[in-house]
Amino acid sequence: MDEVDEQRAEHSGTEVATQRRRRQERALRRREALLSAAADLLGEGGFAAATHRAVARRAGIPLAATTYYFTGRDELLAQAFALLVERELADMRQSLETLRERSPEVLADRLATVYAVDRPRQLGLWELYLQAGRDPALQDVARAWTDGCDEIVASVLERAGYSCGRSEVRFITTVLSGLWLEDIVEARPEGRERARDVVARALMAIS
Repeated sequence: MDEVDEQRAEHSGTEVATQRRRRQERALRRREALLSAAADLLGEGGFAAATHRAVARRAGIPLAATTYYFTGRDELLAQAFALLVERELADMRQSLETLRERSPEVLADRLATVYAVDRPRQLGLWELYLQAGRDPALQDVARAWTDGCDEIVASVLERAGYSCGRSEVRFITTVLSGLWLEDIVEARPEGRERARDVVARALMAIS
């Protein structure tokens, strides 16, 4: 092979590699778009809203892509649940990362508020959380959500000077979760105020 042939072969190999990389990047973008669309639909309308057709339409991608990138609806929903949890925990961390308030009333107000800031998304999260009781494929994500909330609350309690052992953290997060679920399901006008009072009492119990 002369020098010209070598250059042509090298150029051809570079083109092939470039095309392969572009296909991989396109596939990754499509997969991420489908996941994001599924997560949005779960947050807006719950489990029933995230059909293959609805996800593909929201993502602007052909319907067949949903079965190309995911083995089935169960895998798509499990990964969308994981994305929802990731978003939820990121928002909680951002909202609470600078919180150093010692007052149980003020601290309770912030915790109660951040735990119920986006009702549609909360409904989607809790629907999938309960579904995890029937679907083992969702259980790891459900546990990651619980563990992430515990980690965030532990950091808040530590910065505020409260006891932050495992028992104290589980006590506060369990109280918050119960109030959170009650608030998003029942949507009582006085729900947030009642939640603040209960969380304040819980904080005083571990102070």
